[in-house]
Amino acid sequence: MAHIALPEGLPGITGGFAFRPETAKPMRELADILLHQPGSLSGGERELIATYVSSKNDCYFCQTSHGAAAAAHLGGDAVVKQVTADFQRAPITPKLKALLAIAGKVQIDGKQVTPADIAEARSQGATDLEIHDTVLIAAAFCMYNRYVDGLGTWQPTDQTMYAEMGKQLAQRGYSAPPR
Repeated sequence: MAHIALPEGLPGITGGFAFRPETAKPMRELADILLHQPGSLSGGERELIATYVSSKNDCYFCQTSHGAAAAAHLGGDAVVKQVTADFQRAPITPKLKALLAIAGKVQIDGKQVTPADIAEARSQGATDLEIHDTVLIAAAFCMYNRYVDGLGTWQPTDQTMYAEMGKQLAQRGYSAPPR
C-alpha cells in the first residue's frame, strides 16, 4: 500500500506521475531523451544501463519494466538477466561493460568514478557524450528508483504486464503516458 493516497491501480512510477502531473512531464521528457531518442548507444544498451542501476537499487518496478524494455529492443531477456547477474560475463561489448562499471559507481556515489574508469571507457570506444549520458542515466535512475520506492507504490508481479509495458516503452518512448 502506498504511503500517500495515490490513484488506485497505477503501477510504480505511473501512480506518482498521476498524483503530480506537473512534475511527471519533465521526468518523462528526461527519460525519453536519455532512453528513447536517437543516440550513439542503442535503446537496448541505454535500457540495460537503467535496468542495471535499478537492480543495484533493488527497485523491483524499475528493474522489471526497464528490463522488459531492454528485452523488447534486444529480442529477448537472456542478456538482461546476464547483465543484472554479472555484467562482466554477459555477452555485451567491452564498451558497454566499461560504461556499466561507471554506472555502478554512480549508483553508489558519483565521487567513486575515477579518471581510470573514464580512460577505460574511452579505450573501449566510448565517446564523451556516451560517458555523459551513462552518468546521467545512472543518476536519474537513482532518483526514479527512490521516487517509486519512497512512495511505496504498487509494484505488481505479473510478468506479462511488464513485457507489454516494455514493448510500449521500446516503441513509443517515455514522453506520453502509457495507453
